Amino acid sequence: MHGVIARIDDFGRPAWIVLMVLGFIVYWPIGLAVLAYIIWSGRMGMGCGWHGHHGGDVEAWRARAIERVNRAAEHWERKRARWEERMQQRRAHRGHGLRETGNRAFDEYREEALRKLEEEANEFRAFLDRLRMARDRVEFDEYMKERGNRPAGTSEGPRPPPS
Repeated sequence: MHGVIARIDDFGRPAWIVLMVLGFIVYWPIGLAVLAYIIWSGRMGMGCGWHGHHGGDVEAWRARAIERVNRAAEHWERKRARWEERMQQRRAHRGHGLRETGNRAFDEYREEALRKLEEEANEFRAFLDRLRMARDRVEFDEYMKERGNRPAGTSEGPRPPPS
């Protein structure tokens, strides 16, 4: 086996690549095995593989890799921000996201119905906010009442002023 590998090494990288391609053509697991061996053994030389082909300085290699990852993350964050900005602009231009149909009566009816629905949604949100505030007020008052009824020796902090 070592003799075969030595012979292929005599031809260099192109021989390994040809062997890998032929392996994929004949039966894909053979090509995959050759590819795995090439990567694992470091047969492709500088920059390929993980076994000592980092230029010798592992820490410098890691620092460069982390820098590349950080640059890629920043790049994708900028893309995401631009995409969100474009989507907001589209929403602002379209209003409700509906185009005119050409029938002015229907378009006016639709705009009026959407306006009423939006008003009802706002009123409902305000109602829910008042409900939450009332529930929070009741819970807070109950807490203050319980705190005020505690025996004098178990006080954990200053007592609230009497109401």
